[in-house]
Amino acid sequence: MTADREDIHLNSSPAEWSEYENYPQWLKDRLEWFQDLKFGFFMHWGIYSQWGCIESWPLVEQDTWARPDDLPAWKERGYDLARFQRDYWDLNKTFNPQHFDPEAWADLAARAGTKYVCFTTKHHDGFCMYDTQTTDYKVTGPDCPFHTNPRANVTREVFDAFRARDFAIWCYFSKSDWHTPYYWDKERPAPDRNPNFRQFVYNQIEELMTDYGHIDCLWLDGGQVRPPKQDIRMDLIAEMGRRLQPGLIVADRTVGGTYENIITPEQTIPDAPLGVPWESCLTVGDSWAFRPQENWKSARTLVHMLIDTVAKGGNLLLNVGPDPDGVIAPEAVERMEEVGDWLAVNGEAIYGTRAIAPHKEGRVCFTSKGDNAYALVLAQDEEPTPPKQVRLRGLRPALGTPVYLLGRKPQLAWRPEGEEAVIDLPEGPPPSRHAIALKFTPAA
Repeated sequence: MTADREDIHLNSSPAEWSEYENYPQWLKDRLEWFQDLKFGFFMHWGIYSQWGCIESWPLVEQDTWARPDDLPAWKERGYDLARFQRDYWDLNKTFNPQHFDPEAWADLAARAGTKYVCFTTKHHDGFCMYDTQTTDYKVTGPDCPFHTNPRANVTREVFDAFRARDFAIWCYFSKSDWHTPYYWDKERPAPDRNPNFRQFVYNQIEELMTDYGHIDCLWLDGGQVRPPKQDIRMDLIAEMGRRLQPGLIVADRTVGGTYENIITPEQTIPDAPLGVPWESCLTVGDSWAFRPQENWKSARTLVHMLIDTVAKGGNLLLNVGPDPDGVIAPEAVERMEEVGDWLAVNGEAIYGTRAIAPHKEGRVCFTSKGDNAYALVLAQDEEPTPPKQVRLRGLRPALGTPVYLLGRKPQLAWRPEGEEAVIDLPEGPPPSRHAIALKFTPAA
C-alpha cells in the first residue's frame, strides 16, 4: 500500500473503472454477496515491522518521503541508502515472531464485527509470508529463524484461523516484487523483465490458489504493473485463479477494466456513491504497518467512518499492523472492540444494507434493507446522549407506520411537520455510543 496507486478519480464515471454491466451473472451475484459483508479486517505484516518503517517503500531511491530523517533505521545507517537497502534485504534473517497467534487475531476481528480478512501474503519487497517454492526469500526459508516454528507457514495459519470462524478470505498479493531480479535488478535495469517475471507472478499466485484453502478474493496491489510496459497477462491469472477457486473475485486495484471487480479507494471515503462495488481501505492509526509511535483514531471516528462508507454503498476494510512479535497494539484492540460493541446493537443497519438517497442529511446517514430504511444519527463532539428530537426531510417514514430505535423495544413517537418528520427520542442514555439507528418504513 501507500503511493503505489494511480490517482483514483472518484468523481469520474464508474464506467471508466469497471465493466460491471458486462460481468457474467455468477460474478454479479458474488459481488452482491461481497456488498452484504460491509466490514473487513486488513493486516499489513512482514519483515518491515521490525524497523517500524513504511512497508517496502523506503527501498525506492526517489521515494525520500518513506525515509524521514527521524526514522531510527535510516538514521542509524548514516542516511546511506546502499547500506539501508542491504540491511533491509537481510531483515528476513531476524524475523522471529514468537507471539504469533492467528487465533487471537481472528477472535479480535470477530469481536470487532468484521466479516472478512485481507492478509498481506507478499508486499512489494518480495518477502513471502507463505511457503512458496519460487524463492527462498520467505518466512519458511532457511535464513529466517522462524522457519523452524510449527506455524511458520504464516498465511496458511492466518487463513485457517479466520476461516474456522466463518470469515471470508481476501488474499492480498503485490504484483510488484523488488527482490526478484526478474522484476528489479539491484545492479542495473533489466532490458526486458516481463517474460520471466510473468511466469514468476503466475507461479506464486497459483500456489496461493492451490494450497491455502478456499479463497474468496484475490486482492492485487501494485497498480503500476499493467499493460503495456508490465503485461503479466491478467487474463491467464484470472482464468487460473477461477479454475482453482470457483467464484473468485479479483481486485486488480487501480488498473480498471475487466479484472478490477472492486474499486478500492485508499485512505479516503468517496464523497458520493460510486455506482459499482467498492471498499475503502483505511487504517486504525495513521499507518499500514506497525509503528512504535502511532496516532490512533478514536472509536467514535471509526464508527462514523463505517457509517459514512456504508451509507454511500461501500464496504470498509480497516487495517491494523501487528508488531514484529505478532502482537496487535492494545490501543488498536480497544478501539476495534468498541466498534464491535456498537455493531452488536446497530449491525442491522449496516450488514446487508444498500445505499438509499439522500445518503446523508446533516448529522444523519441513511441505509436500506428490504422494505426498511435506517437513519443513523451521528453523535457530535462528546455529547453523552442523542438529541431529544431527530428531524428527517429527504427520507421520511410513511404515514401511519412505526419508528423504532435499535436497542430499544418500544415504538417512538413521531409526527409530520410540513416537509419533515419529527421523531421524539427517549430520555436517558442511548442504547449505544457514538451513533444511534432509527428503523422505519420509508414513504414512497
